[in-house]
Amino acid sequence: MYSSASRGMTSVVPLRRASSSLGRVGRAMNSNTSSKKVVVASSSAKEDEVYRVMSKNQELSVIAVTATKLVAEAQQRHKSAPTATAAIGRNLIASLLLGTFKGDDESVQLTFRGDGPLGQLTAVSDNMGNTKCLVGNAQADPPLRPDGKLNVGMAVGKGILSVTRSHPSWVQPYNGQVNIYTGEIAEDVAVYMRDSEQTNSAVSVGVQLDRDLTVVGAGGYMVQVLPFASDETLDYLEKHIPTLDSPSTMVESGMSAEEIAKAILGDLGAFEEVETRLTPKYGPCSRTDLEGRMLKAIASLGREEAMKIIEEDGKIEITCEFCKEDLVFSEADIEKALQEI
Repeated sequence: MYSSASRGMTSVVPLRRASSSLGRVGRAMNSNTSSKKVVVASSSAKEDEVYRVMSKNQELSVIAVTATKLVAEAQQRHKSAPTATAAIGRNLIASLLLGTFKGDDESVQLTFRGDGPLGQLTAVSDNMGNTKCLVGNAQADPPLRPDGKLNVGMAVGKGILSVTRSHPSWVQPYNGQVNIYTGEIAEDVAVYMRDSEQTNSAVSVGVQLDRDLTVVGAGGYMVQVLPFASDETLDYLEKHIPTLDSPSTMVESGMSAEEIAKAILGDLGAFEEVETRLTPKYGPCSRTDLEGRMLKAIASLGREEAMKIIEEDGKIEITCEFCKEDLVFSEADIEKALQEI
């Protein structure tokens, strides 16, 4: 079993508004499947889900994601190696945590530009749970960490995390940047939320691969502290969350997004009257949209360069880096695109 979990917890980004001594900064908390028996309830047969709920006292907001099928599809599309699959999956889940249930037509893009072998890692998500990704080197697979877990941090490396929020009605997108903190994704997202959006959060994302490299569990959650949260609530949360399994382990054991969210809240309880849920999907990369974008890209080459390729190959073939689908354009397609520019 290849275990890959990343948790940006209170030891990384304190949940309190003021600073507090909560343990070693930068401590990574990962799943440890060797110490616990995992009962698999066919998580791959369940539909993926994004679930949001508030605590009963309305002091916390929790979003939980189950994304085994989504990450498995990304793995298949990008033909990614184990560590690259873990990084892709974590970033897709993180994009859902930041982008889902926002305003209509709002989208978010998370881009890790690190100096590791993975290259650029980007995930885009909209408010309806549609998400997709691209990666510079899908075969990046550095040696395992000393604890035997996939080394996503080494694959990503040091650099910059950029988060862009956009909406068709906005004059310009909102852009925020932070230094990559660990490269393990969740810690970096938690630091971004604190430094750029001034929101204290607990973030955890994870991907589990079987020995045959099948994605058997992928999920995550984000707990956000709402204004005027009491010290009692924060004290409970800071003690309770570290006792939980990683989200990928919870998903692999058969837990739903709702069950994960309620496990996070524990004795605080859930205010179910305001719960929201949806099914995330990879994409969309509709053929019509792809053809439009690709033809514009071809036209930007100029008539001479485009016709040269047609003369040599009889066609122009382009691959979408998000969905990895190939589109083939004939001379007639190219002529039409050039006339429209």
